[in-house]
Amino acid sequence: MKKILLGIFFSVMALIPAKADEGMWLMMFIHRLNYVDMQKEGLKLTPEEIYNVNHSSLKDAVVSFGGFCTGEIVSDKGLVLTNHHCGYSSVAELSTPEHDYLNNGYFAKNPNEELPAKGLYVRFLVRMGDATERINALLKGKSEQERAQIIKEESEKIEKENSENGKYIVTVKSFFQGNEFYYFVYQDFKDIRFIGAPPASIGKFGGDTDNWEWPRHTGDFSMFRIYADKNGNPAEYSPDNVPYHPQHSLSLNISGFRPGDFTMVMGYPGTTSRYLTSYGIQQLIDYEYPPFIEASKTAMDVVKKYMNADKATQLNYAGKYASIANYWKNRIGMIEAIKKNNVIIEKEKEEAQFSKWLNTKSDRKKQYGNVLNDLKSYYQATNDNIYSKMYLYGIIRGSSYASVPYRLGNMIQAYIQQDSANREIMKPKLLEAVTGIYENLHPEVEKDLLADLCSLYVSKVAKDRLFPEIQILSQSQDFKQTVFNLAAGSVFENKENILDFIEKPNADVLQNDPLYLISKEMITFYTTKDEIALRLDETYNQAQRNFIEGLRRTFPDKTFYPDANSTMRLTYGTVKTLIDNPQKTNDAHENYYTTLKGMIGKYKKGDDEFDLPQKLIDLYSAKDFGQYVNEYGEVPVDFLSDNDITGGNSGSPVINAKGELIGLAFDGNWEAMSGNILFDENLQRCINTDIRFVLFIIDKYADAQNLINEMKIVK
Repeated sequence: MKKILLGIFFSVMALIPAKADEGMWLMMFIHRLNYVDMQKEGLKLTPEEIYNVNHSSLKDAVVSFGGFCTGEIVSDKGLVLTNHHCGYSSVAELSTPEHDYLNNGYFAKNPNEELPAKGLYVRFLVRMGDATERINALLKGKSEQERAQIIKEESEKIEKENSENGKYIVTVKSFFQGNEFYYFVYQDFKDIRFIGAPPASIGKFGGDTDNWEWPRHTGDFSMFRIYADKNGNPAEYSPDNVPYHPQHSLSLNISGFRPGDFTMVMGYPGTTSRYLTSYGIQQLIDYEYPPFIEASKTAMDVVKKYMNADKATQLNYAGKYASIANYWKNRIGMIEAIKKNNVIIEKEKEEAQFSKWLNTKSDRKKQYGNVLNDLKSYYQATNDNIYSKMYLYGIIRGSSYASVPYRLGNMIQAYIQQDSANREIMKPKLLEAVTGIYENLHPEVEKDLLADLCSLYVSKVAKDRLFPEIQILSQSQDFKQTVFNLAAGSVFENKENILDFIEKPNADVLQNDPLYLISKEMITFYTTKDEIALRLDETYNQAQRNFIEGLRRTFPDKTFYPDANSTMRLTYGTVKTLIDNPQKTNDAHENYYTTLKGMIGKYKKGDDEFDLPQKLIDLYSAKDFGQYVNEYGEVPVDFLSDNDITGGNSGSPVINAKGELIGLAFDGNWEAMSGNILFDENLQRCINTDIRFVLFIIDKYADAQNLINEMKIVK
């Protein structure tokens, strides 16, 4: 036992930070790795108050929200706070032209007004464990294919051992490109009710123009509630369910803060690539991001045209448009920041030091000598392929007609193959899937998306790299009309067609359906790899794993922490200003926060991005701010800290030294858009919605005293 514990200890010691504010730290190692540094920056909590398996701790108040964001519990009745943009699609789906919760805002005043959010769930981390020694003991001397199979099989065993007969969801994750392995035990709650959100003009204030920018004036929050059965266990939606009583909930501190005050962010960051080589970064900015940006803009233009023309379309496509626009601007910023911040040059310096280190000893040269050459060769061999496939990805991501026929078609094919008795068993789930997909799908929008994105694809990609069916279609005189015709009369054109087909299914009709055929071929072409590609992947996996292992040996005193991979992490730092930019004026006394005054200053009546509700303007004019002001009598809106976050951290709690909620993380800044690849302590900032603005909107704007009374507010 002692040997195992020592192995774990020395394994994780490689994660010790050199810079206090960089790094996304695994929860179970807080007491060993970060606690002293966190205390120096002001933390007042014990490690057990942050992460504890046997007793309630901060981790029990933080949830993965829908699998794509983070949320925090702020009452003993399961009230969850997250970002407005995290709840955006759910709120849009609940909205209608008659009840437009998205644009008009909504706050439930009693339990009967809490609205079930279809398909939404929250996930609690129960515990995590180290599987590194167990898995690595089986991998010595194995090929890449053998490694993959062994990891898969052993992971399945670990997941089964810890699931408690299906009570928990367990996943095993690889860290440091397969050098380490940890497992995570989760519990999911699926009855989630929408409680409230400000109007989009507040929650999305600034739109695409202000996205990723500072100064920012966005009230980026929404509220939901977790429901459970009468015993407090996860349950599907039922009117008999009751509000969930969590193990821990956060108090909300409105006393304010100053630069240098301790901040901690806990959440579920999606992905980072801090150990990417210069060759990989060059591929991103030259071959991967440009087609992604172009395809995204094409999709945005199509969707925006229809959204502007029709209210129902605007609501049904609001979430899709926001998601595409967010990543479109992100990738533009990534290219600009990578170049401006000399990220490739910094990586080349690191690689030069790695090469120098490995050449000092023969055993190092033998083990790591070909790593960089192998990685360079991999990227050179895959550049053209990634370029063409990103345009294809743009079609699959942009148009439901590119993905839905294949996904639903496979379900229907399985349904057709059953006898009548089994069909009746499968039918409700199939009908539920169809209804969920087609409820907010507009055929005219999807036809236009498919046609324009396919047109872009055939105009940009070399003919020998196009998938076969599109090569044939591209020879037609009117390509766009030809693509339009694929949908006309297809089983998958609309909800009515597919429901009729399910009542009278026909295997031959399905197999020859034009939308199904092109969708199937498109996705198969995108996902299938030939022998050459598979060999290249094997080379990459081995080289990248060895590169990271060698890098950790090259710089024994440098920051090494695992890349984000949607597992719970903690990042800590302080409230911190951004170096003043004379072209970006702020309204506050100091450039670490913004105010309601600045928000009103940006107001443009009727503007898509900078309009505001009259009631908010009236509250400002009357100076009716309640207790939610700072020392200068201002209502703070957003503030900056230097916490290390990325996508997936949206909605994460920003916690002070005493474990109290002071804000919600929601964005990064334009100057440091390259932060997913290289952390820059001078530039990288986390943009947060101040909890005082959240409460001001709930209290003064929405008059939702029921929610104010439910939360514990401290000064």
